[in-house]
Amino acid sequence: MTKLNGKGNTRRENAKTGKAQVATLFRPLKTRRAFEEISAEIKRMIFSGILKPGDRLPAETELGTRFGVSRQTIREAIRRLELAGFIVIQKGASGGPLVVNTILNSISDSFLDAFQMKKMTTDELTKARLEVEKMVLKNALAIIDRDDIVQIREGIAEAKRKLEQGITPFGDDLGFHKQLARATHNCIFVIMVESLMAAVAHFMSFLSIGVEASRRANKGHERILEAIEKGDEAAALEELERHIIDADRAYHTPKNTFKRETEATARSIKPAKSRTRSAKG
Repeated sequence: MTKLNGKGNTRRENAKTGKAQVATLFRPLKTRRAFEEISAEIKRMIFSGILKPGDRLPAETELGTRFGVSRQTIREAIRRLELAGFIVIQKGASGGPLVVNTILNSISDSFLDAFQMKKMTTDELTKARLEVEKMVLKNALAIIDRDDIVQIREGIAEAKRKLEQGITPFGDDLGFHKQLARATHNCIFVIMVESLMAAVAHFMSFLSIGVEASRRANKGHERILEAIEKGDEAAALEELERHIIDADRAYHTPKNTFKRETEATARSIKPAKSRTRSAKG
């Protein structure tokens, strides 16, 4: 009996030891606080295009119910988003958290500052666009859904309506490329394309890009989207390249070449005088 008891005790002790060893495999996980997870989720919605600049977030109570947290947690998440520049708080009865594009504007402004200081050329812009936008298109093709396609098509249709009225739809032309970037659901691609479009808009602001160029751009956008809908990557890339190169040709018309050279000369006058004074000293 004693022997059996000894074996029984040994079995129980071994079982306890085994359980203890298994228990050491599971340790407490360090999780982010609720307000950090909520702010990260709202950022994801902004970068993916689910929430757009101008959209108003639901009231704190409603957000708390949806996320299953207290109003205080929602307030802290909103505060972090406001400090990071993703939203602004509007006052008044119809106020509340409003989505803004402060982050992308800041990045675009920094890009344009570098553009001015380094005297980047339209040739450099076109080369960068060809490389970056082809990469964006390939990634978009892999995951683009029907909602993305509908939004892109609506933008193309809006541009066409403006063209029929004799209005040059610069914003809609740029919007096509931004929407294509958002279709990747990759915030880095969105930021890269936003910055490139800021540079394109900079050139458009002082070069003569007429309605005819916008008509060609609109038709180019239609052909790109048709190839995307068919899942034809080669055709989509070919149409995108043709479209970007056509835009580059518009920068190099005789009138625009003169304007670029005049502006470049104006930028170089001050430094030239400074160097002269310095040489005399």
